[in-house]
Amino acid sequence: MENFNHALIPSDLVLFSSWAKTWRWFKFANRRGLKGLVMIDHTRTFEIVHSANSSSYPHLLQSSEQNPRWVNSSRSTLKPLLIVTPFHESEIQAAMLCTKTHDLQIRVRSGGHDYEGLSYRCKTPFILVDLVNLRSVDIDLKEEAAWVQSGATLGELYYSIAMESKVHGFPAGICPSVGIGGHFSGGGFGTMLRKHGLAADNVIDACLIDVNGRILNRESMAEDLFWAIRGGGGASFGIILSWKIRLVRVPPTVTVFTASRSLEQGATELVHRWQYIAHEVPEDLFIRVIIQDAGDDPNYGGTKTIQAQFNSLFLGKLDSLMPLMNQSFPELGLKVSDCAEMSWIESVLYFAGYKKDDPPELLLDRNILYKSNFKAKSDFVQEPIPEVGLRGIWERFLEEEIVFMIMDPFGGKMNEISQSELPFPHRKGNLYNVQYLVKWFQNGVTASQKHVRWVRMLYNYMTPYVSAAPRAAYLNYRDLDLGNNGKGEESYERASVWGTKYFKDNFRRLAMVKGRVDPENFLRNEQSVPLYPALKKRR
Repeated sequence: MENFNHALIPSDLVLFSSWAKTWRWFKFANRRGLKGLVMIDHTRTFEIVHSANSSSYPHLLQSSEQNPRWVNSSRSTLKPLLIVTPFHESEIQAAMLCTKTHDLQIRVRSGGHDYEGLSYRCKTPFILVDLVNLRSVDIDLKEEAAWVQSGATLGELYYSIAMESKVHGFPAGICPSVGIGGHFSGGGFGTMLRKHGLAADNVIDACLIDVNGRILNRESMAEDLFWAIRGGGGASFGIILSWKIRLVRVPPTVTVFTASRSLEQGATELVHRWQYIAHEVPEDLFIRVIIQDAGDDPNYGGTKTIQAQFNSLFLGKLDSLMPLMNQSFPELGLKVSDCAEMSWIESVLYFAGYKKDDPPELLLDRNILYKSNFKAKSDFVQEPIPEVGLRGIWERFLEEEIVFMIMDPFGGKMNEISQSELPFPHRKGNLYNVQYLVKWFQNGVTASQKHVRWVRMLYNYMTPYVSAAPRAAYLNYRDLDLGNNGKGEESYERASVWGTKYFKDNFRRLAMVKGRVDPENFLRNEQSVPLYPALKKRR
């Protein structure tokens, strides 16, 4: 950590007083229509700002840290000086300007799922804005749209849609506790990406606070900034308050299945075959593969083996799915008994790991269902991996304990959208995305280093089989191994090492937008978009 003169860091009391004064100014301004807002009169400073000495601070700090690996991590010795839990935009405006006044950093957390913890940890003094109280969802079925605040979770969004309509849904991620703010701003994909694209592809307006405290919508922020926040990561450009999304039509009945096959049951050959068909089947059919260590399962003779789960959503009924599977993927040997018909919201629960008869209210739980320490990495595959390559993966899996390789097929709608339409460039030409995930329960430096070394080893092994020049990665599976901005050296050239992996040629445009909206580079972290050099020189 850098050497700071802690005597120069404002105390909790000074910060508290500064925030309160700034907030009162916005309250005064808002009452006179200067910002076009209406202040919520009943909110009080002590309910919104939590210092390290307050009883609420420890719970707030850890409640949304979805990767326990970063709790008390030696890599992040600084905790936020204050945690702000706003109920209203003016309180976020105050936090933004307060941090600038005192030369502090700001972190914004919606669901706490940033894989590297960048939404809630920082190596320099900072304030954490937790959007937990800003999570309303306003459905407009007549317009087939909704406004959703960034502090809401995917589960809260899905539940709200389902309570209003049985024939509408939204194409976003599988984990219901993921926050809207980070997910949408990174792209966001799930079981309907082949039919409807990314979550970001279906965002039609947004409301954000820029570095100067101004509240902007799509029209007032200009199209280049609206483009940037839909896949380029919102944290580099402002604090996104809410999103207007286009709802999609879903059939009253969908069909799901999970077919598990071990190595002894031909998993290698089936996964190899899957690579040729999953991106080519009709866009109503999504079949992902989850590779995992089956452990010492008595079903496989009590020996350690590898299991491939073919996990599917079909936007239609069983009687339409079976002929399609028999024609396109007969090798799987899918049976009617493997499948289940249900509503779309029930399929959301199914993919989240809940039981068949569990109520949809479980989607409102903001806690992750299975929390553990983890490290993840990602790739995009553009040519089928040969069977010999797959066997090498299995060999390495057997060296670890709790490991997963999640393979999400592309094609369909993803092939129809230009790679420059949004910052997310991974479109036509990609067969599927891969997420490598290793988990462990024993926290500590030694345990973490062991498992992180393993997933890095697997990642290196995969080099010949995945995209190259650049070797692409998905922003929402953030990976600091790809590179970082260093300590105060956010040069464009250095950041391009990791930036082109996430964004390819779109990285240059993102940096140009950054230079326009945040010329002082106030909003920054280890992987924030830097200023474009030409714009930096003009400052």
